Amino acid sequence: MDDQNKNLILATALSFLVILLWFVLFPPPEPDIPLDATAPAASTADSGDSAVPAAPPISGEATTAPATQTATADPTADAPRVAIDTARLSGSISLAGGRLDDLRLKDYRETLEPDADIVTMLSPVGTAGAYYALHGWAPGSGLEANAVPDPNTLWTVVEGDTLTPSTPVALEWDNGIGQVFRRDISVDEDYMFTVTQSVTNTANTAVRAAPYGMITRHGIPADIRNFFILHEGAVAMANGELAETNWDDIPDADIDPNWGRPAIVTPDVAEGWIGFTDHFWQSILIPTGVPSFEQALTYAPRTDVFRAVTRLPTQDIAPGATVSVTTQLFAGAKEWDAIRDYQQAGVEGFIDSIDWGWFFFLTKPIFWLLHEMNLIIGNMGWSIIGLTLVIKAILFPLAYKSYVSMAKMKELQPQMEALKESAGDDKQKLQQGMMELYKKEKVNPAAGCLPILLQIPIFFSLYKVIFVTIELRHAPFFGPFQDLSAPDPTSIMNLFGLLPIAPPEPTSIMALIFIGILPILLGISMWLQQKLNPAPTDPTQQMIFAWMPWVFMFMLGGFASGLVVYWIANNTITFTQQYLIMRSQGYKPDLLGNIKGSFKKTAKADAANSTKAPSKKGGK
Repeated sequence: MDDQNKNLILATALSFLVILLWFVLFPPPEPDIPLDATAPAASTADSGDSAVPAAPPISGEATTAPATQTATADPTADAPRVAIDTARLSGSISLAGGRLDDLRLKDYRETLEPDADIVTMLSPVGTAGAYYALHGWAPGSGLEANAVPDPNTLWTVVEGDTLTPSTPVALEWDNGIGQVFRRDISVDEDYMFTVTQSVTNTANTAVRAAPYGMITRHGIPADIRNFFILHEGAVAMANGELAETNWDDIPDADIDPNWGRPAIVTPDVAEGWIGFTDHFWQSILIPTGVPSFEQALTYAPRTDVFRAVTRLPTQDIAPGATVSVTTQLFAGAKEWDAIRDYQQAGVEGFIDSIDWGWFFFLTKPIFWLLHEMNLIIGNMGWSIIGLTLVIKAILFPLAYKSYVSMAKMKELQPQMEALKESAGDDKQKLQQGMMELYKKEKVNPAAGCLPILLQIPIFFSLYKVIFVTIELRHAPFFGPFQDLSAPDPTSIMNLFGLLPIAPPEPTSIMALIFIGILPILLGISMWLQQKLNPAPTDPTQQMIFAWMPWVFMFMLGGFASGLVVYWIANNTITFTQQYLIMRSQGYKPDLLGNIKGSFKKTAKADAANSTKAPSKKGGK
């Protein structure tokens, strides 16, 4: 096989590799996490004059492990609540523990149906998959465990009756022995809550306490995707280092003696944040105004509860003094605009809470360009096409060299055939002759592979952007294509909506067979691009080129519509570039002739097969 054939097969193999690397089955469901009935509870006792009090209390949750992932009773279900009402959020704060445990996102719905429920972000104990935020104090010297508010303490509202961006609320609790605890809560126009905790000591002796913030989740989320391209679990930034921890890695952590349970602890964090991230939503704790603090991820085996905790420095509270600390809480959608603004306001590295992946140096600029185009165009589908034009323009110099090389290779075909005839079976002589010919004509036979190699990381990055970013969720294009993050909703089964038959479920095998309009357009665009050149004479190349468009068509059928739109646009632009460049080099592609030739060859092959069959039968 000569160099040209090898390079063509290599290029084809690389193209298939792009799809095969991403077209994988979802990993099998995670096994149930064993519940250790003997695991000790976290200590709430004070260690006397220790510099740091014990781990934050964890009372107020189920004390026995549920048999299944069903809701458990909430001992504070009847506690009064303070309403939350902003342009983007609705919910309430429970006065039992001052928990932020009821939060919904007004701008997002569960499905495309206009009457679908809005997305629930946080939910209280007693609901499936309870998910909430707590703040409080761990007791130090001079304070008993019952002298600080715990997760069940009933607070009193002293300011405000509804939490809005213009009306903060304040809660208070008096322990009856000289310390008054206060919690001021405010919220901005998007998703950031600010919680300021303060203690006023009216007693005659100094006391010590360590403030903390905690995000609690009961069990692994039921809707976890378990897809390797997306990180779901814990996410943290500590002193400039990003850490992404999968759900199943937290229970596998070593038991920390201070916490009495599996824990991943990061001490001495000067600047950072920690929390939990889902596909499109996240909750993050961000301490502010302290020199350093401790971050921890913990797991309670008996109750199957995960926690992300920030423990701030221990505070010395002198008689008659008041001390206060502030923690921010982000709870909402992973919108690039909002998260970028928070980073610019001082939350270091916050944009990296979005999972940009290994190719972050490509995914970030690709998303930025797509986002800016969408602001101008107002349609994400057309923005993807515009993005494709920009990418092709950037790669045009390489594409130009590639297509010029391909045109020259076509011109050298007669000379290459003559070399083959003169060399006969002497492969070494043939190789030397071809290398001399390439050198003389200044042709690089591998030039056609370079654009394909560059397309691989770009393809990966665009797929990551389309799959991960919320801006593509439920983003419409036109007609039936109302969610570019989902597969093509049309299907051959019902003639693309003309027949009153429901299309197959997008995740079923039938959906891979009865594909929609976009995958078919993809196959046709690849097929037409092939027809710019005559069919190769080598039988191996003929087989690969004949099957490649249709294999890609079915393989990409289950991918996000936005990615298929990109691939169709890429093929169309490539076709145009190749046609014009080849014409400029004096080679006129016979598109119509090559299309007719492919059908003639198919007809001849069928005829040959039909005449061979009887002769074999007659020979028996």
